Formats: sequence, structure tokens, C-alpha cells
Amino acid sequence: MSDKVKKNALRAGTVTVGAALLPLLSTPAFALTRDDGDQPGSGLSVLDTLGLYVAAPLVLFLVIAGLVTLGDKRGKKS
Repeated sequence: MSDKVKKNALRAGTVTVGAALLPLLSTPAFALTRDDGDQPGSGLSVLDTLGLYVAAPLVLFLVIAGLVTLGDKRGKKS
């Protein structure tokens, strides 16, 4: 094998090992262990979750888009 092929193989192996180890390193080590002062609340229902993460951003986007459009129409004088 030539040096170029060896170098490329080493580089590919390093990237593959690095990509495989990153998810392992990013997992929480003690996820089930509670910390001092940790008081988790009750979970969200499906409707609460949809309202918080879907409906609220959509409404906020529509309000901002409406205000921008309204300001644009007021600024133009024919």
C-alpha cells in the first residue's frame, strides 16, 4: 500500500471511530440519579405540549407577520 492510501485509511478510521464515540460520550451518565433540590413537576399532556410547541409559535409568527405587513402598508403612500 502506498503512503497516500494508508494516510486516507487512517483518516477514515479516525473519523469513523470519532463519530461512533460521540453519541456514547454525550449520553447522561447518571440520568436516573436525582440531584439535591431536584423537584420535577408533573408532565405535560398531549394538548399542553401541542399548544406550547406548535400553536404558540404559529400564533406568534402570525402576529409578527401581520404587524410587519401592516407597517409596510402604512409606510407606502401612492
